[in-house]
Amino acid sequence: MITHLNGRLVEKNPTYLIIECGGIGYEVKISLNTFSSIGSEESILIYTQFIVREDAQLLYGFASKEERDMFNHLISVSGIGPNIGMIMLSSLATEEIANAIQTEDVRTIQSIKGIGAKTAQRVIIDLKDKMLKMNFSGGNIFAGNNTNRFDALTALVSLGFDKKAADKALEKVSTGEETVEKLIKDALKIL
Repeated sequence: MITHLNGRLVEKNPTYLIIECGGIGYEVKISLNTFSSIGSEESILIYTQFIVREDAQLLYGFASKEERDMFNHLISVSGIGPNIGMIMLSSLATEEIANAIQTEDVRTIQSIKGIGAKTAQRVIIDLKDKMLKMNFSGGNIFAGNNTNRFDALTALVSLGFDKKAADKALEKVSTGEETVEKLIKDALKIL
């Protein structure tokens, strides 16, 4: 298993990189989001996923561990292979995909080239619970720096409230500084 490459960036293209490590050049397939987040510095660290098929051995690269984790979750869904996974990560940011899955936004997922209605629904069904466990650096409710809101949402859902309604209520009352208890109490007033 190759988990990351730390070496010299030899070539940078929108769909792949060539990274030299120890005198060996590795071709690494990347998403457009990874391409835009990689600067022009010569030294690079890229997180990877190595996939072996009957006819090829492919190395996929990601700017962050979160993007790699999302890729692995996406390709675990029936009907989504590595190429579609990379298209999804090129079309939407990792946080946007997670939010679309959590809010059951079929339209957003379906807007990605190669994803139909049934596949979008399958992605939501298969990955909804897994998205709660992922830790993103973006400013969404699943971010590590906003655990109070996440805990409040989890509590409200466990009390039997609809996830979308609870999320909207928390969005209205949250400023980012409240305790879990205060968030729950304020959200209950709206629900």
